[in-house]
Amino acid sequence: MSPFQGLSAFPITPADPEGRVLADDLRAILRRCAEAGVDSICVLGSTGGYAYLDPDQRRATAEAAMAEIGGQVPVIVGVGALRTSMAQSLARHAQDSGADGLLVAPISYTPLTEDEVFAHYAAIAEASDLPICVYDNPTTTHFSFSVNLLRRLAAIPTIRAVKMPLPAGGAFAAKIADLRAALPNGFSLGYSGDWGCGASMLAGADAFYSVAAGIWPARMLRLVRAAQAGDAAEAARIDAALDPLWTQFRQAGSIRVVHRAANLLGLSRAQPPRPILPFGDDPALRRAMDALERI
Repeated sequence: MSPFQGLSAFPITPADPEGRVLADDLRAILRRCAEAGVDSICVLGSTGGYAYLDPDQRRATAEAAMAEIGGQVPVIVGVGALRTSMAQSLARHAQDSGADGLLVAPISYTPLTEDEVFAHYAAIAEASDLPICVYDNPTTTHFSFSVNLLRRLAAIPTIRAVKMPLPAGGAFAAKIADLRAALPNGFSLGYSGDWGCGASMLAGADAFYSVAAGIWPARMLRLVRAAQAGDAAEAARIDAALDPLWTQFRQAGSIRVVHRAANLLGLSRAQPPRPILPFGDDPALRRAMDALERI
């Protein structure tokens, strides 16, 4: 089964201030996601702070994840890196560790052209047999994937999915229809930006890549399953209970919020990687977490 279907949980990577992975905390968070029944787990996504970890720390994270949950739930490993050679090395390591898929963002310092991005992904695909999800995250990479570039990438056999930002105005149905017409049958279309989860899945997205599911997997799974079943009323009810959390995500940034939530839930004492500063003890977050009890 493709790892790029349904609900994918994106947990934090608990680490000390030097980036050393807190393996016990990571294992506990991963078990929480796996036991909830999410469809996949992505370690070393943006929420997992991959850009702030050195290659050995990233390898240690992937190995810990596979040792804890490998074979129980599909595991996607983020392997985006500034240099193509490093992304290839991380892709090979992920495959050797037993991962089920790769997530790749086109990280850069110098702005990249479409041809450069295509060549980057083609090289990573040559380094591993694992299926790849293209990570379109212009907020952090300052690169947006055109439909034409996605079409070119989809011709590479192992590139099988795209993780996209929420469309302007919430026009999910139109965006999905356009991409379905342009891309091969079976190419997975997924979104991130948790406040768009219910709407995107109701509109027919194949996958949702969720920050909140890394901390509250059971609650996000209820939302996704309701939307997959076409139960718009139940999806709206759950989304309403989550709305105070979405407000926190939009205002403070989800990586700050979920690190603080992990602290409050006793999952880890880890703080976000510097220079990101810890989220303050905002009573609004505690109220948002209390609201989740209605789900």
